Amino acid sequence: MTSNIADEHPEPVSQTFAEFLESSPPNQPVQITDLTELKWNGANQRRYLKTPEIQIHCSEESCNGVRFHRCMDGQYTLTEGGKPINCFLTYLCSNCQNHTKIFSIRAYREDGGFNGPMIKFGENPVFGPPIPARLLKLIGPDRDTFLKGRRCENQGLGVGAFVYYRRVVEQQKIRIFKEIVKVSEKIGAPKEKLTILNAAMVEGQFTKALDMAKDAMPESLLINGHSPLKLLYKALSEGIHNLTDEQCLGLASSVRVVLGELSDRLAQALKDEAEITNALARLLTPTKQ
Repeated sequence: MTSNIADEHPEPVSQTFAEFLESSPPNQPVQITDLTELKWNGANQRRYLKTPEIQIHCSEESCNGVRFHRCMDGQYTLTEGGKPINCFLTYLCSNCQNHTKIFSIRAYREDGGFNGPMIKFGENPVFGPPIPARLLKLIGPDRDTFLKGRRCENQGLGVGAFVYYRRVVEQQKIRIFKEIVKVSEKIGAPKEKLTILNAAMVEGQFTKALDMAKDAMPESLLINGHSPLKLLYKALSEGIHNLTDEQCLGLASSVRVVLGELSDRLAQALKDEAEITNALARLLTPTKQ
């Protein structure tokens, strides 16, 4: 007996083909409402996999944002009520003509229509929001560990994601604190706050270091009025043995978002200070007559 997606995964949610490629995570079956399209092949019409234009993030420096991508692969025919097809779809950015996104999928056309179930086996680059370059720069040597956590988060593996993200923050604590101290010194933070931050930087106990420094953050680094270190301390001091996988997934996602926002604010604060310094230098330099 032939096995198909409909047999393995009954009643999947419905999406358009474009929505599926843009927003559906791997390993979740979806009922595609516009799976195929009719095209002429010689004197006959056949149903082909639609492969629509999609809007996804392009990480190339010239784009660095959401851009239209178009499928570069050949046409795939889908026989009515036949076997599923397994294929790779390669999408190329229409703007820079360089960035690609590859999807590994299985599709099955149902009888009597354009619809059918589909599932992703995976995609490259991995599913999920793009990781800001500033965040990867902040965590430095633990980039690969962070990406392992991101893959766990994408797959709904809460404990794994939480453990990887915690390890990144623990191992890069000094690096993160150095950037915070650098900003504090640039903006002329009070001496007592600098003393606290430097003491926290060399503190061997991870959660104690976050707790020590949580109220010494420069105002420019606060996230909606909250210290990012206080937020990280609250999340990372939780004992995962007392939490469900779903709760760990929520905490892991929060840790990633806070780290990303902290990296943005650190970079912006240093950029603002550099611009002010350059502006003052230009204004204070005597103009040649």
